Amino acid sequence: MTALMTESRFPDPDRAYRVLIEAHRGLSDEESAALNSALVLILANHIGNQAVLQEALALARQTMERTQDATG
Repeated sequence: MTALMTESRFPDPDRAYRVLIEAHRGLSDEESAALNSALVLILANHIGNQAVLQEALALARQTMERTQDATG
């Protein structure tokens, strides 16, 4: 079974982050959400492993919930 890799695999993680942010520049909230949805589906297909996808989704939910708890 392939485990979810959570450490950065980018040689320049800050650049990768900027590319993601730049992709949203000029988009409305709805367009930004649509871009995120399309990207998630594309990357989920690239992963191609149900267990890894489920682990990634669970981690994303946990991260989101921790952020919401810390801010609200």
